[in-house]
Amino acid sequence: MRNRRYANDTKVPASQSRNEIEALLKRYGADQTLFGTMTGAALIGFRIKGLQIKIKLRLPTTDDAKAQREARRLWRALVLVLKAKLEAVASGIAVLEDEFMAYTVMPDGTTLGDWARPQIASMYKSGKMPDSILSLPPPRED
Repeated sequence: MRNRRYANDTKVPASQSRNEIEALLKRYGADQTLFGTMTGAALIGFRIKGLQIKIKLRLPTTDDAKAQREARRLWRALVLVLKAKLEAVASGIAVLEDEFMAYTVMPDGTTLGDWARPQIASMYKSGKMPDSILSLPPPRED
């Protein structure tokens, strides 16, 4: 059996998926949304319940038919991911901050994931927790 990727044969234009994401975010309570494009990526930003989120969607850099098909597929996959995360939160299955932790915007504009990935790699390499994390207060119980 051949492994097929989600939405591999979609005909849904990327612009329609982007509009669907914007409507989805509003439906689940986002009070701010931002969409931008650059070579090889799209940027989706939103604020929901005070949490600022930034997701970078890596896209093909060429403009041939194969790249356009892949861009459509990636946008559909992002719709699926966001819908699943937001519905899980709305249904009480998950917590908003947990679902979007890696994409949470830090005070310097980077995401928590950008900051944490090298920290995690360092911990795995050394086998030790960094002193700075050990000195943090324990998490709040809400």
